[in-house]
Amino acid sequence: MYRMAAILTRIGSWTASPAAFLVVTLYAVLWVIFDRESFNMHGTATLATWLMTLFIQRAEHRDTQALHAKLDELLVVHGQARNELARIDEKEPEDVEQFRADMRKDQHI
Repeated sequence: MYRMAAILTRIGSWTASPAAFLVVTLYAVLWVIFDRESFNMHGTATLATWLMTLFIQRAEHRDTQALHAKLDELLVVHGQARNELARIDEKEPEDVEQFRADMRKDQHI
């Protein structure tokens, strides 16, 4: 189960890369070349949905990375920050959620 979560996380990160846009573009070009007749309004809507999903994923990934950079800076300048927090963004989402739950339980939040 843990391996599958890591794979899904990597796929999510990959979809935020420019390579994902190239794959969708290549798919569209091949679709038009090999089956032009089936490339109708439905096909156009499908490709538009995929592209918008990638745009949203990329924007969210950029915002998340910027937020992490800012938080990393705050952790570095704050002398009492715990070391395990500095690299928590490298963990799987389920591990981060568990860490937060444990932290709330310890602090009675």
